[in-house]
Amino acid sequence: MAQAQATPKWKRRVLRLAAAVSPALALTLDPAPSEAAALARRQAPPSAAPAEQVIFLIPLVGPHHVGDWHAVTARLARTLESFQRQSGNWQAVICCQERPPLPDDPRITWLPFTDPTPGNDKWRKLAALCDHLPALTRKPAYVMSFDADDLLRDGTVAEMLDQQARGYLVAQGYVMDHASGEVALAGPPSLRQPLRKPFWKLCGSCMALRHDPDLPQSAPFLRAMTAHEHRMFPYLARLAGLAPVALPRPAVLYVLNHGENFGARRGRVGFKTRFVRRFALRDAAERAAVARDFPAP
Repeated sequence: MAQAQATPKWKRRVLRLAAAVSPALALTLDPAPSEAAALARRQAPPSAAPAEQVIFLIPLVGPHHVGDWHAVTARLARTLESFQRQSGNWQAVICCQERPPLPDDPRITWLPFTDPTPGNDKWRKLAALCDHLPALTRKPAYVMSFDADDLLRDGTVAEMLDQQARGYLVAQGYVMDHASGEVALAGPPSLRQPLRKPFWKLCGSCMALRHDPDLPQSAPFLRAMTAHEHRMFPYLARLAGLAPVALPRPAVLYVLNHGENFGARRGRVGFKTRFVRRFALRDAAERAAVARDFPAP
């Protein structure tokens, strides 16, 4: 299972306009499988029950794909620490061929991955995690795919559960170059910073969507959406009628250039390190706030 191809932007606009008129009309326009799943989710009846927790789905690279498994699991430990610092209700599932060292915490579990197909298995692991959702909860929850080397800001889970939106988008977040120690704030472009990029365009740990286990369309949509690169997530969420709201504070810290990034294995980190250099935080108080709100990466 390879990463699903992105839909051309012109067709995304056409499908969203058609769906606003009628999902049935949009289905006549040859949507991709993820778009068809989104349209099916759009037609499902809404649930009034509040989401009770946030579920983090973590596809962890297997030890046979990396040069330093200990370093990978050490970064996973920091990610899990960022969850353990949260005050709201959450659970996290890590999918990998080998069980990594995990803290003694019932909220953190391992899902064995046994598919022997060679090549990049990130999207197959995400599919397995989505298929595992019925075993995790029978009540509404927010589901967020999360990379095993990113960090969640303190208080974010509580913010999600307090607001009860259909979904949440990380429009603002921090990007750290592990090699240089510099940290940049990613966010929507502005008049002062017209070339800045929103966080969701840079990092996969960028969106949490409401999952209703009683709706048969819910888990299949999440499975189809996470088969894409994260840049497709906001479009598919809106097509599904789950337009996410932007979290009010920078919610995730993305650590790159540490040697085992997924993007580095595809040769796609260079432009992000240039982004960090261009938009690096220079104010000491801002850097101190980052250090306060996230575990040390």
